[in-house]
Amino acid sequence: MTEENLKIYELLEQRHGSAHCELEFSTPFELLIAVVLSAQCTDRRVNAVTKELFKVASTPRQFVEMPTERLESLIYSCGFYKNKARAIKELSASVLEMGEMPSTIEGLMQLRGVGRKTANVVYAVAYGGNAIAVDTHVFRVANRLGLVEAKTPEQTEQGLMQAFDEDKWSRLHHLLIFQGRYVCHSQKPDCAACNLKEHCKYYQKLTDQTTFVKRGDQ
Repeated sequence: MTEENLKIYELLEQRHGSAHCELEFSTPFELLIAVVLSAQCTDRRVNAVTKELFKVASTPRQFVEMPTERLESLIYSCGFYKNKARAIKELSASVLEMGEMPSTIEGLMQLRGVGRKTANVVYAVAYGGNAIAVDTHVFRVANRLGLVEAKTPEQTEQGLMQAFDEDKWSRLHHLLIFQGRYVCHSQKPDCAACNLKEHCKYYQKLTDQTTFVKRGDQ
């Protein structure tokens, strides 16, 4: 782990010391359901939905036995409710077939419809493991900062795992999410308020472009 990467990590920690998983859950299985619902949906909306959903069903068997139409109506406001209801049904059935909720990344990925990002989140947050789940925020911020130069989430995950010590992986995941969610927005990043400007490849590129344009106007 380079001194530069350690400095970036420390600055992220200074800015987002309270960073954490904002999805609300009581069990690893509930977190798994919440992560499925969070696809292209805000955590705030998911929490509003699961607050009522988990009163009706919170175990694999309860979701398997729930009529699909009922599940769809309960998760409707999360968007893509038909696909998400199908995914919840399938992964719930998978957990029942396994006999227990898996607690490793490999085991979680054996559940039907569960990919690496979802498995990493559940493994890190619910079970306290070391993993880097790469969502749109992590992908964007890691590449903008120059921590990685990757074209896919998989490449980003591997690059970050190589760039940082294993005991920092899960924490880094949350720090990068908060940076992307509250500072380094997709369309209008708040560079003026960012404490990482001096270490950011994206900001440096913007600065160089602005300087070049100003020189051209002279």
